[in-house]
Amino acid sequence: MSFDAEWAEHKALARSAPAPAQAPALAPEAAGTLVATASSINGNANLLIEIAALLHEGRPDGDASTMARAPRAHADVAAQTLRFAAFADDQFKDTVALFAGLATRLKTAGTSFAGVDDDTARSFLSGLLASGRYVPPECK
Repeated sequence: MSFDAEWAEHKALARSAPAPAQAPALAPEAAGTLVATASSINGNANLLIEIAALLHEGRPDGDASTMARAPRAHADVAAQTLRFAAFADDQFKDTVALFAGLATRLKTAGTSFAGVDDDTARSFLSGLLASGRYVPPECK
């Protein structure tokens, strides 16, 4: 099967697949506000780690530029290919480090978010217990 035929087959399958379910629309009063939970933040951090791991798994082959080395290619071509391969490897490592760093920062933000959320809940309960008054159901 040729590449064009295989590509056309994949496109036809993608077009015939059912559309993904739409996310529920936010209520008008919540529009424009950030809705996040500690689990969603940690889930996104885990996704960034997975992306970094997948990139690292598919890292560029160090021997890919050996086909353009002397004597197979002109010495100038070999030098420029080696220079480009070193640059691409450096950019690749920077990208993987960036994803890992972003994931770490997001995990830290998720931990802080959980701490702030916990403090808010504690202060609400403390205020309720301090200023609340029990009214029996029969007295309402």
